[in-house]
Amino acid sequence: MLAVVQILAGLAGLVHVGIFYLEVVRFGDPKVHRGVFGVRDDEVAAATPWAFNQGFYNLFLAIGAFVGVALVRRDTSAGWALILLSCGSMLAAAIVLAVKYRDKVNAAAKQALFPALTLLAALTQL
Repeated sequence: MLAVVQILAGLAGLVHVGIFYLEVVRFGDPKVHRGVFGVRDDEVAAATPWAFNQGFYNLFLAIGAFVGVALVRRDTSAGWALILLSCGSMLAAAIVLAVKYRDKVNAAAKQALFPALTLLAALTQL
């Protein structure tokens, strides 16, 4: 079952790397800022700094999950700490997004899926 946790945490990390890519690399593309984030063209300049910063938050959470996956079999405590902290933070952020912005429930569900499954699978290991 530990392998399942590792796979799910890795997938959670990959989703957050994808979010990083959209927020940092592709944010200026109208398909992304308009279509994904609902930011109007005239708001892009003002929104770019927060998207850039938020993108790096997502990248750092992904890195935490990846390092936890890599460590969990060699350094159990450190690996579990990183997996639980990273995936717990990902899930918490998705819940906050869904609660505060009801029109973002779909995005929050995509963001939350793998972290939630990781944490559920982790319950069988702890």
